[in-house]
Amino acid sequence: MVNDRARTALLLIDIQYDFLPGGALAVTGGEAILAPIRELLESCLFDCVVATQDWHPAGHVSFASSHAGRTPFEVMLLHGREQVLWPDHCIAGTRGAALHDSLPLEHVDAIIRKGTDPKVDSYSGFRNNWDENGERPATGLAGYLRERGIKRAYVCGLARDFCVRWSAEDAADLGFEVAVIWDLTRSVNPAGDDVLRAALDDKNVQVIDSKHLASTRQGMVL
Repeated sequence: MVNDRARTALLLIDIQYDFLPGGALAVTGGEAILAPIRELLESCLFDCVVATQDWHPAGHVSFASSHAGRTPFEVMLLHGREQVLWPDHCIAGTRGAALHDSLPLEHVDAIIRKGTDPKVDSYSGFRNNWDENGERPATGLAGYLRERGIKRAYVCGLARDFCVRWSAEDAADLGFEVAVIWDLTRSVNPAGDDVLRAALDDKNVQVIDSKHLASTRQGMVL
């Protein structure tokens, strides 16, 4: 498939210190994606690059510390849906919430901050999780991409089984052609990767490897 680069975006999902070694919610092996993603950005394959950034207020509802007697990684019901409770992470303005310094931000066109509502979590770069009204409010990312004339998106970052997955599936649901760059993601729970690949396939999300991306004069070849 040949992609018109002017209509194609690269989405960098939550490449933040708290999701990397030493962070509050570190994803095992997350550091391995940093150099290849930097190389991908510097190759200038994409005319549109968007980074997402968890940006939680202190006391966010997704933090286990916000619920008496609860511990990280427990699951509870929130607004009628299952909610994983996390360690405090990516608190707005802290070093843990910062995008990693290895990312050449001069190649990033926009940053979408999510999880800013203290009462609602937000895994996806496109829509928040369900609120008390049973709705998933938009973050503005879909509108931004449509204004840029984007038709397809390549997704990478952290974590594969949460924010990458939700972002990719939402993008597909919203009408974009979507591919997850599998080797440029890592999972919180790698044991579930086979099930995850099947779920992405069910959503018409392609799974590719970064080595299959190549630059041509016309655009990108997958």
